Amino acid sequence: MEIKDKTLLITGGTGSFGTAVLNRFLQTDHFKEIRIFSRDEKKQDDMRNHYKNDKIKYYIGDVRDFNSVEPATRGVDYIFHAAALKQVPSCEFFPMQAVETNVVGTQNVIRAASQSKVKKVICLSTDKAAYPINAMGISKAMMEKVAVAEARNLDETVVCLTRYGNVMASRGSVIPLFLKQIENNEDITITDPNMTRFLMSLDEAVELVLFAFEHANPGDLFVNKAPATNIGILAEAVKKMKNADNKVKIIGTRHGEKLYETLCTREEMAKAEDMGDFYRIPADNRNLNYAKFFSEGKNIEEELEDYNSHNTQQQDLEGVIKLLSTLDIFNNDSKGYSIY
Repeated sequence: MEIKDKTLLITGGTGSFGTAVLNRFLQTDHFKEIRIFSRDEKKQDDMRNHYKNDKIKYYIGDVRDFNSVEPATRGVDYIFHAAALKQVPSCEFFPMQAVETNVVGTQNVIRAASQSKVKKVICLSTDKAAYPINAMGISKAMMEKVAVAEARNLDETVVCLTRYGNVMASRGSVIPLFLKQIENNEDITITDPNMTRFLMSLDEAVELVLFAFEHANPGDLFVNKAPATNIGILAEAVKKMKNADNKVKIIGTRHGEKLYETLCTREEMAKAEDMGDFYRIPADNRNLNYAKFFSEGKNIEEELEDYNSHNTQQQDLEGVIKLLSTLDIFNNDSKGYSIY
């Protein structure tokens, strides 16, 4: 990026994505200051003691509270908005909590950014926002709508979105669970061996956000092309990586889970721009002139289909092992602070 001596704010900065961005930029001169905004003082203290770096500034607050967000945006050039509730089962039982953080919180961040004349805000979304069936996905889908709606009305702040699938070995994901079960000599629990999920590393998630950072127009949504595998193969791959013989136990689908995840809906694919490793889905900038929606509607080609974890490139056992071997969690040469 052609950026130097700027100030970056990362909401949810103590999470998996925030620490990956921090590790990426801390040794560069892109940013003179990186602000970590989160509500978890313990994780912030852990980060402070690990890095001991004056370039990092810590802000305690909650995206639900505009009055705690707004001061953190003053003097900021760019925001990576990663704060979210993202555990599917917990959001099923507490859907309004998902709405407060994922929807209202996003609006707070964007409006505070506009007030502080931040140059660009990148909001992180999830594949569960496409054809959502669970509270987490629905809240993230609404987050996307809020971000696009806000983007239409801003002149000085560009708001855009990235949507990505499961990040391998991120906090709360299944790979650390499998490793813990192996370590404790427990059965490896899987929901449905035929359930497919996209496979992305944290580095690839960061690359997607940086691509959006450089190429986004207001309201754009960026999606990266990613391989996938089924949960049965993933469990076997983790077992083989650890030379483990734990039994695999099928426990059934959890609340709100899908058989497969979608990164781009069929409707989005009809207007998506192929940018090599990424798709750009431009914002729908039509106004409330309803003739454009009805009498001047546009047909979607019948042959189009959505882009999902069933029809993307599928990784076999060997392919999954190759991907897992690149993760810090399977190596001793960790590149920086990690919350795994």
